[in-house]
Amino acid sequence: ILKWEKVAEEKHAYRWIILIAYLIGLSIGVHLLNLLAIPAVAFVYYFKKYKVTTKGAIITAIISFLILSIVMYIIIPGIVKLSSVFELFFVNTIGLPFNTGTIIYFIILVGLIVWGLKYTWQHQKVILNTIILSFVFILIGYSTFFMLIIRSNANTPIDENSPEDAISLLSYLNREQYGDWPILHGQYFNAPIVDNDDGTPVYIKDKKKGKYVVTDDRKGTVPVYDPRMTTLFPRMWSNHKPEHKRIYKKYIGKGIPVRVTKPDGTTEIIRKPTFLNNLGFFFSYQLGHMYFRYFMWNFAGRQNNIESQGEPQNGNWICGINFIDNARLGDQQELPESRKNPAHNKFYLLPLLLGLVGLFYHINVNKKDALVVFLLFFMTGIAIVIYLNQYPYQPRERDYAYASSFYAFTIWIGLGVLSIYNAIVKKIKHNDIVAIAATLVCLILVPGIMAMEGWDDHDRSGKYSARDFAKNYLNSCAPNAILITNGDNDTFPLWYAQEVEGVRTDVRVVNYMLASGDWYVHQLGTKIYESDPLPLTLTPEQYNKGVNQYIPYYSRNVKDYVELRDIIKFIANESDRTKLPLQTGEKINYIPTKKFKLTIDSAKVVDNGIIPPEMAGRIVPEIKWTLKQNALYKNDLMFLDFLATSDWERPIYFANPSAISKVFNVDKYCHMEGFVYRFMPFEAKEYISGIGGVSADVSYDILMNKCDWGNLNDPKVTVDRESYRNSRMPKQNFLRLAQALLNENKKDSVIAVLDTCLKYFPDEKITYDLLMMPFAEVYYHAGAIEKGNAIMKRLAEIYSDDIRYYLSLEPEFTDSYYSKDIQQAFAILQRLSQIAKENKQIDLAKSIDSTLYQQLELYK
Repeated sequence: ILKWEKVAEEKHAYRWIILIAYLIGLSIGVHLLNLLAIPAVAFVYYFKKYKVTTKGAIITAIISFLILSIVMYIIIPGIVKLSSVFELFFVNTIGLPFNTGTIIYFIILVGLIVWGLKYTWQHQKVILNTIILSFVFILIGYSTFFMLIIRSNANTPIDENSPEDAISLLSYLNREQYGDWPILHGQYFNAPIVDNDDGTPVYIKDKKKGKYVVTDDRKGTVPVYDPRMTTLFPRMWSNHKPEHKRIYKKYIGKGIPVRVTKPDGTTEIIRKPTFLNNLGFFFSYQLGHMYFRYFMWNFAGRQNNIESQGEPQNGNWICGINFIDNARLGDQQELPESRKNPAHNKFYLLPLLLGLVGLFYHINVNKKDALVVFLLFFMTGIAIVIYLNQYPYQPRERDYAYASSFYAFTIWIGLGVLSIYNAIVKKIKHNDIVAIAATLVCLILVPGIMAMEGWDDHDRSGKYSARDFAKNYLNSCAPNAILITNGDNDTFPLWYAQEVEGVRTDVRVVNYMLASGDWYVHQLGTKIYESDPLPLTLTPEQYNKGVNQYIPYYSRNVKDYVELRDIIKFIANESDRTKLPLQTGEKINYIPTKKFKLTIDSAKVVDNGIIPPEMAGRIVPEIKWTLKQNALYKNDLMFLDFLATSDWERPIYFANPSAISKVFNVDKYCHMEGFVYRFMPFEAKEYISGIGGVSADVSYDILMNKCDWGNLNDPKVTVDRESYRNSRMPKQNFLRLAQALLNENKKDSVIAVLDTCLKYFPDEKITYDLLMMPFAEVYYHAGAIEKGNAIMKRLAEIYSDDIRYYLSLEPEFTDSYYSKDIQQAFAILQRLSQIAKENKQIDLAKSIDSTLYQQLELYK
């Protein structure tokens, strides 16, 4: 747009506007954030072409937001929406082949565009011609989305949401899997539902019938809330989790009492937030905690990279100026050593102050340009906060969402240097020397200190823990295995290792969470690399979107355990006799019992190498369990279908067995092998600090000889919080292996295993925590007294340091955030003393007791 501004009065200047339109369309395929630059672009155009007036500025603002809305809510979904309407009409109504409607739609669209361009050219309507051309080039850029359809039809190994046609692409673009939330008007979190509206029906391509069929009519799926409990600009709206409601209630106070009628006909009084309560949450949490805290991270300083829910010791902004930091967060000099990390950055407010100097300088020198930059700053920051309408306890820090806003502020930092230069020039004649001096001073004080403080926690070089841990998961599996994971962090690194580096492509990674989507279950039924499809009894159609999403339990007074294969066949049966009628007239599948069993063919288990022949005598004849929930969801159904149908043809592993614990009691049949848990039909002899048993020999070979550890012990490599969390699992597995070896009286191997663990996860990089107490105990039992003592002393130091910090805070902080932490720290010190005494380390126990009593005196 600045290129256009420079040549705006020249011939063909509008080509730059058309280029902007193309870049907008192209950027849609990257992220919708680029659309937020439209208001700033519009004002550059207005300031160049028109005399500035208040009325003109208001009209420009309205037009710019109108353009933004048209692109975001009409062009992006509308192009595909109309395509799906044409497709449904020509295929379902007229009976033409699939994709006919889409082809006809685009022929008509192109025809209208050509006619519009020809008409405006012939009649010299320059503005209208430019608008149509801009629309065309937005579409050209937007057409990169066709790559998704082409790729999806190629059935690539990773094909999320499978957008193969206009109808499925519309669902993908609407981000239906992420749900919806109110922005300008909507419900409060405690608003009762008084009715339900119908949603948009789900259509699936049925190749056998040659048309699109409705698999979910979505009748009564859109809640209608009590209008008395709705408001403009709703900020406290989420009823997803109890902790959301708990935080909202802190902002309500007494609220406004409203009597509502419950479904059973009784009434109750609920407290409706006032609009001031609503705004209080917006300013305090959504703006303060979820935007300006991140802003200050970048331009004032950052306490650490520990995710924060408001605690004074985690994830706050700091500046390094003691009286400012201490007044807000308590004495920062008292922070325990264990809490400090590479993301502890102090910029002393210098970037912020220089940016503010640049902002005021910009306003004084050129108000128009300052407004353009401010619009960019506002739209990519506060406007996103308003749109996202975030609820409390976000699963991760969201600072990345506002990067563009912070980029805009850095423009003012640059102008701050110019402001300082101009201020000095007025007093000193040697301009060149002044320019160099001012630039160097600002460079050293601002970017210099930011680089010095922030380089270590932004440096990712040498850190390969995500990749290496992924390889470790895969390499822990037997050939041709099924590995069931749960969630993005468990799965994406494994996909990377397989897709990019070609590691263990014989292993089929099954994401249990994604199996709630029809598209993913369908993909599990295809061969990928060397991995054969998962065998399933239900047909692909029975896993379609809207089909078998929810299968309730309805008791038929079945007393005995029922074979899992029979349960699956019961669900697969299309007869009305196996259906449950609803009040709406719809008939759905159900399960008549929650007591399942899986009969084991011991000969087949041994023949297929699922367990070694010497273990055949431990195979159980059947596995019995009771469902721990009152329904099966699609991913539950897929897993049980696979379990019943697979018939022990392939080894089955879990990254975390707890993912399926509600539908299958797998714990005592899981056996740790390196990074994973192998499902085998014999019970673990004893549980060792975790789920199931431990295959000691197999785990020893994997953990000691076959794993890589991502350089986490390298002093030059930064350990971020995600790597810190991920390190707990292998440390736990090392510990369990050591305990299993101790039970076999292999003390040398025990010490070797623990030494290896602490070599790759040293205290200097992965700070010790309560998980290390059993490490010390195992060292003691293996005869490595000094190594056990070293861990005990370090733990005592860490937790006594924590208590000292907690007690240094104001009582309001201690009571609000740390009462449980203090109790836990005292309990750990007591347990450390007890462990020392049990292992006859009397001097160590006395030292810990002395520290404990001193802290208790301070606590009183």
